[in-house]
Amino acid sequence: MLTINCPDCGRREYTEFRYGGDASKPRPSHAGADQRAWSDYLFLFDNPKGPHREFWQHVFGCRQWLVLERDTATNVAGAAVPARAVASKSQTDTP
Repeated sequence: MLTINCPDCGRREYTEFRYGGDASKPRPSHAGADQRAWSDYLFLFDNPKGPHREFWQHVFGCRQWLVLERDTATNVAGAAVPARAVASKSQTDTP
C-alpha cells in the first residue's frame, strides 16, 4: 500500500490524500493569453514509468498541497515537500 510521509502529519495512507497532477510540467503564465499552452497544460498528460514528481493534497489531515516524488513502476513514495516551498524556490530561481 502506498504511504505518504506528510511533512506536518507524518506517514499516512494514500487514502487520506488526493492526487493533484503532474508537478514536473511548467505552468503557463497567467499574463499570457496563449490558449494552446493552457489547453496542453490542463488536458495533455504523459504517462512516465519510473521516478516522477506529483502534486498531492492531504485532504483528511493538514489540507496542505505537497510535491511528492513517486516511482510509478514500483508505486514507492519518496520525499514529500510542501508545494509552497517548491513554488517559492522556483520564483526566486528565475530572473
